Amino acid sequence: MTAAPDPAVVAADVRRAIREDIGGGDLTAGLIPAERRMVATVISRETGILCGTPWFDQVFHQVDPGVAITWAARDGERVQPEQEICTVEGAARSLLSAERTALNFLQALSGTATAANGFAAAVTAEGTRILDTRKTLPGLRHAQKYAVRCGGADNHRQGLFDGILIKENHIHAAGSIAAAVAAARKLHPGISVEVETEHLGELDEALAAGADIIMLDNYTLDDMREACRRSAGRARLEASGNVDMDTLQNIAATGVDFISIGAMTKHLRALDLSMRFRTVGG
Repeated sequence: MTAAPDPAVVAADVRRAIREDIGGGDLTAGLIPAERRMVATVISRETGILCGTPWFDQVFHQVDPGVAITWAARDGERVQPEQEICTVEGAARSLLSAERTALNFLQALSGTATAANGFAAAVTAEGTRILDTRKTLPGLRHAQKYAVRCGGADNHRQGLFDGILIKENHIHAAGSIAAAVAAARKLHPGISVEVETEHLGELDEALAAGADIIMLDNYTLDDMREACRRSAGRARLEASGNVDMDTLQNIAATGVDFISIGAMTKHLRALDLSMRFRTVGG
C-alpha cells in the first residue's frame, strides 16, 4: 500500500500554484454568470498510471469548497485511452478557474508515476529495486516521490536532511573516503551511510571503511559484476549514471541491489488527460 502524501504539503503546494495562476482573480471566468453551474469529466487520452488525485481535489476545494468530485479511478491504477477518470460539478466560474492548475498536477504526477512503473516493471524478474533521486522539480519533491511510489518504484532519501550520501566533492573536502565515513558514524550514529564511487579502487576503500551502501557511478557492466563479487554482501550496491530502458535489464542482471534513475522525475512527460465540460441541464 503506497503511503499517502502529507496533507499539509499537498495544501501548501496547491496554495502556491493557485496564487501563481489565479493571483487576484480570474478575469475571464468573471464573464460567466455567477449562478451558472457545470459538470466536467476528466478523460485519459493514453495508457498510464494515475497519480495526483489529492492535489487535484485540493485545487478545486481551495478555489471553491462546494465543488463535488467523484473518482472512477484511484492513484496507482492503470488507466486506458478514453477512460473516464472523474467527474467534477460546481459553479462554472470555479471549475473554469481551477481546471488548468488541477490538470497540471494530475498530468505531471501521472507522468512521473507512469515512467516509474515502466522502469520498475522492466526489472521485476531480477529482483533489483528502482530508486528515484533528488533530481526533482523544485518545490514538488514530496509530490514526485509520492508519484514514484504510486508507479511501483522506491524512494531514495527525501533530501539532504534524512540520509548521508558521500559524493566526490565530500570526499575531497573530508580528505578520504575513510575520513568521511568515520565522521558520519561519529556525528550521526544510526543513520545509513552511502558512498559514491567511480572505480573499483574507491569501492575497495568504501568497503574497508564500512559503508552501508556503495554507489557505482557510471561503472561498466564488467566492473559492476566485479563489484558484486568483491562486496559479497558486505554492502548493498547501487548502480547510477545514464540509465535508460535500453541498458536497464543488463545492469540489473549484474546483481546490484538498486538502480537509481533521475530520469523518472527529471525528464518529465505529462500523461495526456483532458477535461470535457457541459452546462448542468444542457
